[in-house]
Amino acid sequence: MSAAWAQDVSQKSPEGKEPGGGFAIPTGWTRRGLVLERQSKDKGVSGDPCIVWDDAIPGWRMVLFYDPSGHAQAVCTNRDDPGPGQWKLEGPLPVTNPEAVGGFHKPFLVMDPYHPNQAAKIEGRYCLLVVSFKSGHKQIQRAWAEKLAGAWTFEPQAIIPTGAASDFDAKHTDAVTGYYFPERKEFLYFYMGYPQQAQPRKISPFGSAQGAATQKLEEKVATKRGVVLEPCQQAGHWASGWVGGLQLLRGRGHRWVAVVNASPTAPDPGRKAVWTEEPPPSQGGFAWCDEEWPVQGWHFAPEPIEWVKDIPKSALDAGEGYNLWRQFIHLLPDGRAALFYNSGYYGREQLYMKVSDKP
Repeated sequence: MSAAWAQDVSQKSPEGKEPGGGFAIPTGWTRRGLVLERQSKDKGVSGDPCIVWDDAIPGWRMVLFYDPSGHAQAVCTNRDDPGPGQWKLEGPLPVTNPEAVGGFHKPFLVMDPYHPNQAAKIEGRYCLLVVSFKSGHKQIQRAWAEKLAGAWTFEPQAIIPTGAASDFDAKHTDAVTGYYFPERKEFLYFYMGYPQQAQPRKISPFGSAQGAATQKLEEKVATKRGVVLEPCQQAGHWASGWVGGLQLLRGRGHRWVAVVNASPTAPDPGRKAVWTEEPPPSQGGFAWCDEEWPVQGWHFAPEPIEWVKDIPKSALDAGEGYNLWRQFIHLLPDGRAALFYNSGYYGREQLYMKVSDKP
């Protein structure tokens, strides 16, 4: 990618929202290998990335779930290749008021929904979403900074708190992504809701679902819009167990396309294990929506990007396996897509990358 191309993308207005110029779901992928490894040999997570262009470097800036501390950022100044060997870890995200948030993880920069690889700039500032903790539950908070490198100043209240006892998100609100629509002056969030009670569905009543929430620029708390993708009610489907993070992309052929995380295995709250809420295998796949405002009308693709059972031996030998976690699409200037994902046993995941075939 050239600096001129990146600048051109960042300056375009939100036109061309109709299908035709956006992302098309790839049909083939080539592994590139390990992008960021764990800090410790025996434990820790390196994954759940969000990558945007940062004019201040100039280059790519990644925020990610990284242990210890639960969050970090990394930079890549190679415009053409954001792959293995190109990233420099910069350490935890700087925060001006840590007392307002406490511990947090899974950071995600609010993005421009119309232009790939771009953070939304909102009245001169950038916005960061994180998952924080309150009384044993996860909740979603928001922070602001004038630079993508921070420092970040947090709003004290949760913008997406947990729901009522019978709601799909009564236990946790987790794995958030966010997009700012300037013509509406409105944020659209997608998040993972975990229930405390069985939900009214035949397959996987305790499985997490993907919810949506919206928030006007002047509002302090988001309005929940309900479930947009629940566990698929088709036995054996790759997303019939639970549904995780969702990244929104303007589509080609469909108005919106999303890469999501899910599993065919239903959680069993009576079986206590490290993976009780998210049993393996976790896998990435696509969903699509043709609504102008994508808070309803979502459909899963019939197959995942890759079944865990089909991971080749060379990738297993390189540390992949067990799960393919949180997927993130980074679009390349030649029309291909870079797919970032973390793989490995729970709490030991590392960040890997695939590149799609040319469209």
